[in-house]
Amino acid sequence: MAAAMMMERWAGVGSVLASGIFLWSMVQNHIPPTLRLYLTTWATKLSSYFNPYLHITISEYGAERFQRSDLFLAAEAYLGDACARRARRLRAELGKDSKSLQVSVDDNEEVVDEFGGTTIWWYASKRQSKANVISFYPGEDERRFYRVVFHRRHRDLVVDTYLPFVLGEGRAVTVKNRQRRLFTNNAGSSWSPYRAKSVWSHVPFEHPATFDTLAMDPDQKEAILDDLMAFQESKEYYAKVGKAWKRGYLLYGPPGTGKSTMIAAMANFLDYDVYDLELTAVKNNTELRKLFIETTGKSIIVIEDIDCSVDLTRKRSKSKKGDKDSEDDDKPKLPTDAEKDDATKVTLSGLLNFIDGLWSACGGERIIIFTTNHKEKLDPALIRRGRMDKHIEMSYCRFEGFKVLAKNYLDVVEHELFGEIRQLLEETDMSPADVAENLMPMSKKKKRDPDVCLLGLIDALKKAKEDAAVAKAKEEEEAKEAEAKKAKEKEEAETNKSKEKDEGKDKATEETNGDIKQADK
Repeated sequence: MAAAMMMERWAGVGSVLASGIFLWSMVQNHIPPTLRLYLTTWATKLSSYFNPYLHITISEYGAERFQRSDLFLAAEAYLGDACARRARRLRAELGKDSKSLQVSVDDNEEVVDEFGGTTIWWYASKRQSKANVISFYPGEDERRFYRVVFHRRHRDLVVDTYLPFVLGEGRAVTVKNRQRRLFTNNAGSSWSPYRAKSVWSHVPFEHPATFDTLAMDPDQKEAILDDLMAFQESKEYYAKVGKAWKRGYLLYGPPGTGKSTMIAAMANFLDYDVYDLELTAVKNNTELRKLFIETTGKSIIVIEDIDCSVDLTRKRSKSKKGDKDSEDDDKPKLPTDAEKDDATKVTLSGLLNFIDGLWSACGGERIIIFTTNHKEKLDPALIRRGRMDKHIEMSYCRFEGFKVLAKNYLDVVEHELFGEIRQLLEETDMSPADVAENLMPMSKKKKRDPDVCLLGLIDALKKAKEDAAVAKAKEEEEAKEAEAKKAKEKEEAETNKSKEKDEGKDKATEETNGDIKQADK
């Protein structure tokens, strides 16, 4: 009997609520918008006296509907990493630039988080558009958002501390899970004013190089690692001393000594993206600045073989028109003033400003790397400290570097042939690329046979030593011939000079005698 009465009572309550909702919907159609807003505002104020909880809404799309909100993305990453285990419904997807599966809280799900002894509720929701129109813009038909609910006495804690904490942790999770990318700049003619990211194209960065596999002197390698770690952890220090959070590295040395491999090892160690800047595709300084602005933090900007891509070997002063020497080659020229060829207007000054000018302070945590085979050809202003802060010489392979290669390629740490190889490497210049090629067991005969590979390397080193000796002897012979030719030319010049001097004396004597005869007459 009591159960039946209870059912009737709840049925009556439901009927009253349904009637109230129906009447409110009917009344809304006849109330002016201004009055409706006034009533809604007063209803909200009235409910706030009885409800001590505050709400903060984090929308997926902010003022710019073309781009998702950074705070929303950070909150999504944070909840997926820290709170997803407490949710009953999850969403799993493979993000566009993610290297692993991303798990996030599904729509209409509640998650509870604890921060500083405070309980905070998160609600994932979405709102459908009421307009019956087809939209081509993302987020227009369906808007997702997070609602953060907390007690009003914790307002300052949530706004000033908790939400910045969520933003920082979410960004860290995004960086950790992202697929690192290798960028290259597009030609300026293909840039689109409607797509800001059209200036760069990218592919996944999957280079396997690490410092463990890098053939290099251990002490030099350790010094580079210490320098990289110090840079990565020095954001506050750079701000304190008033410098942009960036660092420049100049990698120089003969071809095949591992400059590109060093860049890949740095990127893998720091977990940075790589921007490979092709200067010959940049028309002017404005495009160069645009490219720099479109790079992100936690990145390495690389200009490889900078001595070959553009002409940076000449002085910034205007050369004389009559100077026609070996500078007139087929390399693209880097002009020093605005009166140069219209096709190439990137100036040395523009490149210097790109490295450490005002525009270089846009963003932070960037590394700029130049590589060259001929350091002496570069303008000193380009590679001075403050622009290229650390100069790293990538030299020929020596025994310490060889041991790294032997372990990588052959899994050999010690061998009886190492002594002979050490002596040959001290006497012969061979790049790490050539040494590695001789150690690779590519054929069936060499496969899994370190002895054959090491003997092949010894033969290659001996041949390189002999070739170097022949080349040196040829150079010495050519130098002797050039010196002999120069001495002969000098001797001939002195002989001609003496002859001319004697002829001058004879002529002067004849003139004197002629004058005497004329006087006698």
